[in-house]
Amino acid sequence: MSTSLYSAEPSPVGEPDSVLLPGHDVPLGRYTTVRRLLPHRERRMIGAWCFVDHFGPDDVSGRPGMQVPPHPHTGLQTVTWLVEGLIEHRDSLGSHQFIAPGQLNLMTSGHGIAHSEYTPPDHPDGMHGLQLWLALPEQARHGAARFEHHENLPAHRDGPVTVTVVIGRLGELTSPAGTHSPLVGAEMHYSAAAAHTVALEPSFEHGAVVMSGTATVDGTVLEPGSLLCLGSGRTSLDLDVSGPARLFLLGGEPFEEPLVMWWNFVGRSHEDIVRAREQWMAGLGAERFGFVGGCAADPLPAPELPTVRLKARDRHGRTY
Repeated sequence: MSTSLYSAEPSPVGEPDSVLLPGHDVPLGRYTTVRRLLPHRERRMIGAWCFVDHFGPDDVSGRPGMQVPPHPHTGLQTVTWLVEGLIEHRDSLGSHQFIAPGQLNLMTSGHGIAHSEYTPPDHPDGMHGLQLWLALPEQARHGAARFEHHENLPAHRDGPVTVTVVIGRLGELTSPAGTHSPLVGAEMHYSAAAAHTVALEPSFEHGAVVMSGTATVDGTVLEPGSLLCLGSGRTSLDLDVSGPARLFLLGGEPFEEPLVMWWNFVGRSHEDIVRAREQWMAGLGAERFGFVGGCAADPLPAPELPTVRLKARDRHGRTY
C-alpha cells in the first residue's frame, strides 16, 4: 500500500484536543497489509478503543486474501467490520461464523480465547474493512470468553447519509452488541455529497476514520490513512463530504486504567504478559486458550519477549 497520505508527525488541528495521527503499514499474515492507526505514541486510546487497523480496499481476485491462523487474545474485545469481502471466523468456543459487509463480529476474550480469520477460497473480488480492539476494564478482563454475531444493526437514513450504530450508543440508536464501558462505534455512509451535524456525548472522547472518499470533519480535511482524535467535551460534530464517502466514528468514556499491550495480549503488568505467553506456548494454549476446531493451520507461535521489562502505559502514553 502507498503511504503517500501519511505525514511523519502528528499534526494538531482545530481545537487543542484535536490531533491528526498518521497511520503506518503493518503486514497481517502473508497476504494482507493493514494501516495501523491506533495505538500511536501521541494517543494510545480513544475511550476503551485501544487498537484500530484499516485494511483495503484491496483487489483479492485470484489471491488468498486474509489468512490468519489460530492465535490467542486476552483482556479485550475484537470488533470486525467489513464493507467489502467475506471472512470466516472460528474460535476455541466452537464458534464458526462467516461475516459479510454490514454485519458485526464481536469476540470477547475475557481471560483467554483463540481464533482464526480466513478469507474463504470462494470469495468476492474486493476486501475492505476495520479490525478494532476494545480494552476490557478490570472487572471484565478475568471473565469468560464470548462470541456474538449481529446481522441487524440499528441505522438511520437521512437523504444520502446512512448512520449505522455498530456497537454502543449514538443518539437514540443503541446496538445490541455487549459492551463493558460506555462507548460508540458507528459507520457513516454517504452515497453523494452531504453536510450534516452529529450530536455527541460530551463526556466521551471521540475520533474519526475515513475509510473511503474525503471528508471535512470539524473543519479538518480527512482522507484514508489517518485518525483524527477529537478529544472530549464536544456536544456535536460537523461533517461535510463532496461525494461518496465512508467514515467510522469512535468514542467512549476515557479509559483510566494503564495497560500493557504486547502482541495479542492486553494486560496490566509485565507479569500478565509473561504468564499469557507461557500459557499459550505450553501446548499452544490447551488449558487457558483452548483449540480452534475445523482449522487445519498450525497455531501461531508467540514472538520472543523483549529483553527489557514491559511497562504499563495510560491513554496518553505515560509509563507506570
